[in-house]
Amino acid sequence: MKTFKFLIFSAGVFFLCIACNASSDTYLYEGLKKHRDEQIQLVNLLETETNESMRFALIDKIAANLRQEKQYKTLTVFLGNIINTDQKNPYTAYWLLMLGYCYQEQNMPEIAACYFERIIQNYHDIEIQEKSIHLLCLQNLIKLSKDPLRQVNYYSRLLSEFYTSIDPAYAYFMLGRAYEGLGEWQAAIQTYTQFLSLKRYDVIIQGIPDSFGYASKIVNYNAAASSKNWTFASLDDLVKTITAAIHKGAPNTLENYRSKVDFFAMSWKQEQAEKQEQPYFNLESFMAGRRIRVASSLDPSSTPYEAYLRTSGWNQYISTWYLCFKKINFPPNPDIHDRWEWAGVYYGEKQ
Repeated sequence: MKTFKFLIFSAGVFFLCIACNASSDTYLYEGLKKHRDEQIQLVNLLETETNESMRFALIDKIAANLRQEKQYKTLTVFLGNIINTDQKNPYTAYWLLMLGYCYQEQNMPEIAACYFERIIQNYHDIEIQEKSIHLLCLQNLIKLSKDPLRQVNYYSRLLSEFYTSIDPAYAYFMLGRAYEGLGEWQAAIQTYTQFLSLKRYDVIIQGIPDSFGYASKIVNYNAAASSKNWTFASLDDLVKTITAAIHKGAPNTLENYRSKVDFFAMSWKQEQAEKQEQPYFNLESFMAGRRIRVASSLDPSSTPYEAYLRTSGWNQYISTWYLCFKKINFPPNPDIHDRWEWAGVYYGEKQ
């Protein structure tokens, strides 16, 4: 806020210095090169124009010329003067938006955010060139602020006020993430449920390649959290139990320890979204009369959060299965959070 006040003060000093020149409007074109002649004509027209719509068009073009030639101080003074001299101007929200862009382009995100916030809190929405000023502000604020509380506010407003103008699936998912950041898990689960109801498997989120699977896990973990009998405190215990069941030819034991949440069976080449609906398969039919072999150690590609165990001999069509074990990430329920589960099966050799 101190920086913001200092810049406003500096802009005021700059404007006072300009006012000392012979013509108070010459500052609007003195620093320009490419648009100088056009700017002189625009400034002269603005001095005598009284029609509100025409004045808007002239001011907008003058501001655009300054912005294009990166005359940010001049632009700040010009728009600030327009706003301060006509408090009831119907286009004030738009001029404030331009000021926000001005500071954003100068790499001053905090000051830019102040302007965008001021618009959505204090001014009615207007459309310029069929674009909502409030929508533009919210989209910019989402980019500028990583605070989860603010993100909840911004995404909630997008969904309630601009549902048909945005991608609601993306907004619901990001709102769920924001609730996660606040530790409000019930709100997050409700939001992810809304996201899942849209059945969008193509929503791309940075760092989360399978957004649908991510949300589905959280919602389904919540539904299955009354029991933890398929989970293990350590990966080592889980691997030993599964290995022993395979060696004993005990399909019922394996069935008991399959994940109760989105257990998958797929090839390595299948898309992530195809995990969502997998047909039930009978382990007993794959094991009957066969000697299943289990690797003596986990695959080298295993991580602290996901591990693979190579097995072979299941049937004549797809003999090799990689059993996938995952560490559960579900903070709302400490009884299963950070425990291990047998999450699924990948068919065939690793690609």
